[in-house]
Amino acid sequence: MAAVAVLEEELLSIENELQAVEMQIQELLDKQQELIQKKTMLKGLIKKSSGDLEAGGSKETETSAEAWNKRDFPWYEKIKTALQSKFKLQKFRTLQLETVNAVMSGKDVFLVMPTGGGKSLCYQLPAVCSDGFTLVICPLISLMEDQLMVLEQLGISATLLNASSSKEHVKWVHTEMLKRNSQLKLIYVTPEKIAKSKMFMSKLEKAYQAGCLARIAVDEVHCCSQWGHDFRPDYKSLGILKRQFPNAPLIGLTATATNHVLKDAQTILHVQKCITFTASFNRPNLYYEVRHKPSSNEDFIEDIVKVINGRYKGLSGIVYCFSQKDSEQVTMSLQKLGIKAGTYHANMDAKYKTKVHKGWAANQIQVVVATVAFGMGIDKPDVRFVIHHSMSKSMENYYQESGRAGRDDQKADCILYYGFGDIFRISSMVVMENVGQEKLYDMVSYCQNASKCRRVLIARHFDEVWDSAHCNRMCDNCCRENCILGNYTFFFLVYFLECFERRNALSVFLSFSLTSDPSIINTMALEKMDITEYCRDLIKILEQAENMSEKLTPLKLVDAWSGKGVSKLRVAEVIPPKLPREEMERIIAHLLLQQYLKEDFSFTAFATISYLKIGPKAGLLKNEAHHITIQGTTNKKSVHRNKPSESSTSKGSSENAQTISETVQDSAVKKSQERKRHNCGSNLKAKKFKLQAGGDDQPVVLD
Repeated sequence: MAAVAVLEEELLSIENELQAVEMQIQELLDKQQELIQKKTMLKGLIKKSSGDLEAGGSKETETSAEAWNKRDFPWYEKIKTALQSKFKLQKFRTLQLETVNAVMSGKDVFLVMPTGGGKSLCYQLPAVCSDGFTLVICPLISLMEDQLMVLEQLGISATLLNASSSKEHVKWVHTEMLKRNSQLKLIYVTPEKIAKSKMFMSKLEKAYQAGCLARIAVDEVHCCSQWGHDFRPDYKSLGILKRQFPNAPLIGLTATATNHVLKDAQTILHVQKCITFTASFNRPNLYYEVRHKPSSNEDFIEDIVKVINGRYKGLSGIVYCFSQKDSEQVTMSLQKLGIKAGTYHANMDAKYKTKVHKGWAANQIQVVVATVAFGMGIDKPDVRFVIHHSMSKSMENYYQESGRAGRDDQKADCILYYGFGDIFRISSMVVMENVGQEKLYDMVSYCQNASKCRRVLIARHFDEVWDSAHCNRMCDNCCRENCILGNYTFFFLVYFLECFERRNALSVFLSFSLTSDPSIINTMALEKMDITEYCRDLIKILEQAENMSEKLTPLKLVDAWSGKGVSKLRVAEVIPPKLPREEMERIIAHLLLQQYLKEDFSFTAFATISYLKIGPKAGLLKNEAHHITIQGTTNKKSVHRNKPSESSTSKGSSENAQTISETVQDSAVKKSQERKRHNCGSNLKAKKFKLQAGGDDQPVVLD
C-alpha cells in the first residue's frame, strides 16, 4: 500500500507539472495571437499612412484626391458663387472641394470627416447648384431640424417629412418632387420613411423617372453596419435605393467609421466602387481630458459648476448624460446653482425639444444637458465645452459627441468624468448589442490610460497613425508628461528648503544633486505597479463566493477586498491592500479588460445585473513566473490647463515633497554605497567636504 501511495503521489506531481506546462503553452499562444493582431494592425496603419490602403474598392491616394481638387470643372464658378452668396463662406475647408467636384460629376462618394469639418456642405452646395432635389436620409429629427433651421436662415428651400407632418404639407412636398424647376432643393427623411412608406417610395420612383431626383445623401452612414457603434436596422433597407435608382449618385457621410465598418456600409448600399475621401480625425483646437468621477453626487455637481462658472463663464456648452433620468436630475441641480440649463432627450415633447434647441442656439440657454439623442448634425460653432457626466458607450460615440465643441476652430475643452460604477451600468445596457461590450471596453481602456497621448489612442481606434509630438499639449496625458520635470524640480526645491531649514546637509546636497537625475523623475512619474498578488487575492474572494453560491457585484467585490461589507464574503487570508478605493477600482477594471476577470449577467423582469466572475486568463496565475502590471502615475488628479488654487498647490506640494523625501533618502543610501565601492583603495587627494548628517538640531560639520 505504501508503494502505491508513493506512485500516486508521483502521478499527482506529474499531473500538476503537466497542468503548469499547459498553462504556459496557453499563455504563449495568447501572446502569439495578441502579437499577430498588433502586427496586422500596424501593417495596416503603415499602408494607410503611405496612401496605399484601399477603401471601398477605390484606391484613393493623395494623387487621386488632388485630381478632384481642381478649379477647371465646368461647374466651378457656379459652386464658388453659391458658396459665397448663399452659404456666406469665403473658401472651402479640407476635402470639401474634392467631394463637391466628385458629387457634381455624378460619382458615388463616401466621405469620412471629423465632426464639425463641414460634411453637410458637401451635399447641400451641389443641391443648390443642380436641377431637381436631393434626398437626404438622417437618423434623428434633431439633426434634420438643426439643418433646416440653418438652411432657412440662408434662404435655401428645404423641408422634412416625418410622422408628424400634416397631410397638406405631405401633399405639397409630393407635388414639388415632380417639378424639375422646383425651388425645393433638399428633402429630409428618416430611414424608416424609406423602409415603411410605400407611398413615398412610389413618389420617389416617379421623381426619378422624371429626372427630378438629383442625388441621394445618406448622413451618418455608419448606422448601416451592424459592426458600427450606432447600428439602426432600418438603415439596412437603404440598399434598395441604388437598386431602384441606379443612376442617381449617392453620397454617404460619417465622422466615425473604421475601415471594416466603411466596407460593410458600402456593400449594404451597393456602392462598392465608390470614391472614398477620408480626412484626418484630428481636431487640433480640442483639449481632451479624463477626470475621476467623485463618488458623492453633491461633490460631482459642485465640480461641474466650478468648471462652468470658472473658465466657461457665460459660454455655451453641452453636458452629456447616459440616461434620461440623469439628464433631468443634472439639469435641476445646475439650475438650482444658477446655471441656465435645459434638458433634451428622446422622450420629451417635440415642441419642448425644439424650444430648448433654439434657445441654446440663440444663447438664451447656456448649457444643454442631454442624452445621445441631442447631437448628430448639431451645428452651433461657438460651443466651448462638452462635459461627459458619464463615459460614452463607445469610442465612436465619444468622438462624435466631444466633436460638437469648437467648430469655430477656437480652443474648446472635452472633459470626461470616468467612474468605476459606470462601466457596469452601461455594460448591462449594451450586453444585447452585437459588439456592444467590446466597444464599451475600448472606451474603458481609453479612460484607464494615464500615459499615452489621447490623440494617439483615438487615432489607433480609427485605423490612423498619429505622432504624439503634434498634440501640442492639447490633452491631459501630454500635459502630464511635459510637466513631470517641471513639477518634480519644484517638489525637490520644496524638499531642499525643508532640509535646509532643518540644517540637514546630506539631504540638502542630495536633494540638489538629484533634481537633475532624470531616472529618479521617470521612475516616480511613470512607475509600473505589479498587481499579480492583488489579482490572486481577488480570485480567492471570487472562488470562495462561488463555493458559497454567492454572486458578487463589482462594488461588493471591492468591499470584500478592502475588508468591508458583508463579513462572509471576505477571505481571512486576503489582507486588504493599503490603496485608495479609486486605485483598487482601477486595478479591477484593468483585470477585467485583460480577461483575468469577466462579467456575468443576470436578467430580471426589471433590470439586468452585472456580476464579476473568474475570467479565462485567471488560470495563468498558477504559473508563479506569470506577472501582471499596470501603468501608474504620481499625478492621481486631473491635469488642468487652468491655474490651480493656491491651497491645492501647497497641499499637493507638501504631499509630493514627502514622497520625494522618502525616495531621495532611499537613493542616498544606494548612491553612498556605490561611491564607497568605487572609491575603495583609491588615493583621492582632491579636497572633499565631510558631511555629517545629524538630527534636526545637530550642527553641520564642514572640514
